[in-house]
Amino acid sequence: MQDDIDGWRRGLRETLLARRQALPAASREAATAAIVTQLRAALPAPETLTIAFFAPFRAEPDLRPLIDEWRAAGARTALPVVVARGEPMEFRLWWPGAPVKRGAFSLPEPDGTPLVTPQVVLLPPVGFDAQGYRLGYGGGFFDRTLAALTPAPLKIGVAFEAARVETIRPQPYDVPLDIVITEAGMWRVGAGGLEALPADSVLLPAGRRQASTAETCASPPCYLDDFKGEDA
Repeated sequence: MQDDIDGWRRGLRETLLARRQALPAASREAATAAIVTQLRAALPAPETLTIAFFAPFRAEPDLRPLIDEWRAAGARTALPVVVARGEPMEFRLWWPGAPVKRGAFSLPEPDGTPLVTPQVVLLPPVGFDAQGYRLGYGGGFFDRTLAALTPAPLKIGVAFEAARVETIRPQPYDVPLDIVITEAGMWRVGAGGLEALPADSVLLPAGRRQASTAETCASPPCYLDDFKGEDA
């Protein structure tokens, strides 16, 4: 039975990767621009945050210009580092010019920079489903990492609409997302699955360095209490 599920998920992964890589470059660029607009509005006070992001891989949305913008505003930014197969990843600070090495999937990893615990983790699902579960590349790196992080970060899946499926047939080890953002909008993951959020929603993750509800939650819908970590 488990072999059947694993094989089905491998097939779904291959289908979704092929679908994403077949998107015309202009379509990906337009979709990425819409995603960036959503993220910028949802996290209006990046100077209070440590944000973990991903280096784009296999036609994923390229958020690096937004990361540069957030860094200029005072955010700390981090990249994941694979420690060993079967172990949770670490997050290390990254900045332009930081020492890096070639890591898993030949992606850049910070080399010896300070370890951090991010308040926000941007994740690139290969696929996501109606219950807010993500399908990754099959190594289990993010699931192990997210399960081990304390306090729990705000987990934002960033994907194109082409990654949406009805189910990924989630397994007990799969960690659901908190938020999904695509070019079509933003959803929170509730008890009943994905719930659409207004375009002007503001997300306030736990553990912000200079948190101020009055400053960042004055008028748009504010989801302060939905993502509390242990130090909130």
